Amino acid sequence: MPVPLLPRRKRRGFTLIELLVAIFIISVLIALLLPAVQWARKAARRAHCQNNLKQIGLALHNYWDAHSVFPPSFVSDIATGENTGGGEWSIHARILPYLEQANMYSLALLELSYEDPANSEVAVSRIAGYLCPSELNDHARESGGVPIHYPASYGFNGGTWQVWDNFMASPGNGAFAPNSAFTDRDFPDGFTNTLCFAEVKTYTPYNRDGGAGTTTIPLTPAEVEALALAGGSDRSSGHTEWPDGRVHQTGFTVTLGPNSEVSVNGGSEGDYTSCREDRICSGATFAAVTARSWHDGMVHGLLMDGSARPFKENIDLGLWRLLGQRNDGEPTVEF
Repeated sequence: MPVPLLPRRKRRGFTLIELLVAIFIISVLIALLLPAVQWARKAARRAHCQNNLKQIGLALHNYWDAHSVFPPSFVSDIATGENTGGGEWSIHARILPYLEQANMYSLALLELSYEDPANSEVAVSRIAGYLCPSELNDHARESGGVPIHYPASYGFNGGTWQVWDNFMASPGNGAFAPNSAFTDRDFPDGFTNTLCFAEVKTYTPYNRDGGAGTTTIPLTPAEVEALALAGGSDRSSGHTEWPDGRVHQTGFTVTLGPNSEVSVNGGSEGDYTSCREDRICSGATFAAVTARSWHDGMVHGLLMDGSARPFKENIDLGLWRLLGQRNDGEPTVEF
């Protein structure tokens, strides 16, 4: 007896409305998930950046253990009247052996200028630990299409305003200075109350060698902009040379608060240096080189005790300046 055929079930597809509803639900889920992913990525980059600073702090203390002093921002030969290359190497270059960069350090001929052709391989090298993962300009600086330097996202604390006296060869009040040999006794404020390094933005527009320096410390961006009008050489090459120990390349000052906007050379985040250190100028080096970051509303800073933490961009300017001085004598404050 033949088996009766079962009736076929009709295959039912998605209706247009059901398809639109499914697409809408998926879109909502993506819209909800995307900010969380972006936030997680930002948090990871902030943590990475902060860890870079901690490694720099550890390297500095290892340097101190090995040499009994902290490194100078660079070694100047201006007292000899020669004013030649050979002494401009930065803190970043001097601590390379303590950042697992011994091979790179062995290539650097410190008796020659970092701009000497013999050091060209070093000058254009990318040092990952000196670059914030959020840095938008992570690329070599070129001249005529040829790479000549590589930037750094972290700068040393050069103090409040006067970085160095070019004639008296005397340091400013920051954590580092040319020809310095600072040790713990030079930080009466304590390591925990003194800034060591902080973030800076690469390819910063700046004004230099205008000869308009003044001992009066500017209080506002507008006052810095007025000084910059006297301008010498203006270019967007600040913080583009990690081997260079001058403050506009591998440092910062606490003249203005973090992320301050200063209109210099067509840029809204510019810096000012009255006269570059180690140059024959009319006076001392005064500098408003601001700590800046690609992180929203803050910059990461390193204290001399080796701890790293974020500092809000609206931090009280007076407090920020106290943190930038190694010997202000002010009592400890919360920050």
